[in-house]
Amino acid sequence: MADVVIEEWRPGQPGSPQLESDLDDLGGILHAVVQGGASVGFVLPFSPAEARSYWTAKVLRSVRNGSRRMLVARVGEEVIGTVHLNLDTMPNQSHRAEVSKLLVHPKARRQGVARAMMRELEAMARELGRTLLTLDTRSGDSAEPLYLSMGYVLAGAVPRYAQAPGGAEYEATSILYKLL
Repeated sequence: MADVVIEEWRPGQPGSPQLESDLDDLGGILHAVVQGGASVGFVLPFSPAEARSYWTAKVLRSVRNGSRRMLVARVGEEVIGTVHLNLDTMPNQSHRAEVSKLLVHPKARRQGVARAMMRELEAMARELGRTLLTLDTRSGDSAEPLYLSMGYVLAGAVPRYAQAPGGAEYEATSILYKLL
């Protein structure tokens, strides 16, 4: 994909045009991936308003207070992907962080956006002195081979870990880690 820029998301003041546009784009990405069957914490039915609310009610606060760092991938002014680095750990775990919400809009998939964001996120973690990254993903999901190809190690799988997006069943989750 041409002209993809990956940057740390530093939200502006409430009401600023860029913040509102970014929140709309992020809500659109989340809504699209959940509608497409991604297991990222939400179940159907899932409205665009619920998707946007996740960013305003949960993510925005933690990015602003420093417990979460977040990267976005942009084409022009439009956000097409995101990934989070959760830093909110106990004092004896300050060497690690959790990767979460690696999301790429379906229209921008299979073009290296996720891999590029993960490389940037790992560099950010190193700069912050984090030497261990952990993450979980639905077992067998399309993201699992990406993580494995980037040096993440499968620690194991937990059966019935999360409800499927359609809500009818519970699915296994793979737990992975990478030493930086």
